[in-house]
Amino acid sequence: MDEERIVLSERQKKAQRSRSIAIGLALAAFVVLVYFGSVLKFGAALFNRPI
Repeated sequence: MDEERIVLSERQKKAQRSRSIAIGLALAAFVVLVYFGSVLKFGAALFNRPI
């Protein structure tokens, strides 16, 4: 079977990497936002509960 592979140019590789970094940063920001939102909603009692 003859597979054709797509070869990206350097410009395309750089753009793909930039998009990947932007998605990663957005995901990290969302996680931090949800974490701090939870802390604000539940207050300091969140950390004083028995495990």
